[in-house]
Amino acid sequence: MKTFSLRAITLAATLWLCFSAIAQPCDSDAPTYKTSLSNTRNLGMDIQKALKPQYQDKIHLKPVSIDTDDMPFVKLEEVPEEPKPLPVIVISAGFIDLINNVAHAKAIDKIEKGYFPKYILSLAQESGEKELKPLPNDTDKRYWTEDMINEQYSNFNSIVGVMVGIKLANHYLGHYKKYIAQLNVGETKQVPINNLLTPKEWEEALRLGVRNALDAGCTIEGVLPFFECFEKMPKRPAWTSFFVPETAKYKDIRKALEKIQKDFFAGKN
Repeated sequence: MKTFSLRAITLAATLWLCFSAIAQPCDSDAPTYKTSLSNTRNLGMDIQKALKPQYQDKIHLKPVSIDTDDMPFVKLEEVPEEPKPLPVIVISAGFIDLINNVAHAKAIDKIEKGYFPKYILSLAQESGEKELKPLPNDTDKRYWTEDMINEQYSNFNSIVGVMVGIKLANHYLGHYKKYIAQLNVGETKQVPINNLLTPKEWEEALRLGVRNALDAGCTIEGVLPFFECFEKMPKRPAWTSFFVPETAKYKDIRKALEKIQKDFFAGKN
């Protein structure tokens, strides 16, 4: 697996942005997303800073690293630091492509009803072995208005914030260390930790991760359709387990997230 500290990927990120689905091809006239690797990295740091003090010390100050793999995933790792290794999460290029597409498809659905469900069916056919296909009819100018891009950006931040929050919770709750012997398959692969967590462990990571995301300014509206899309797939590809357990029900996730956000804005701990 090709992972890199974000301290060392500035040049690589600049080149990669020209060729990946984070933005359209490097053409001054081409429409582009407002999302970026820098945006994702900064959001990860914001969430780390928003953690409770007893958890902050357990997480790397720059908790997000990048893998160039096309398969969508968010994995758990540790990096060497003194006096001890510190936890990070590793997000793939495929994950960024995935959430850019899901965030945009949901935004498009507001002006073209049925677009999002159709995209879910297409997404369900993706094996993760190669770069995700672009959105259907993605050159339609209606899909690239300022309002549309702002909606996509908001959805993207919601998804990244909640997913980073959950994975950091897997670290500071001790899930990574508990399951590390079962996580790594060979030198380059890792099974989704969601395949190993008990229902109680998943629910606790979800609850704390969403709260961490809210503390960092990310609300739940964009991530709800992200969770919903997996349940609506006729058959889920294996990579979807990096984001939600196979047995988790969307109605339960939605209920939990809505309560957490309601309590947050009501000032409840």
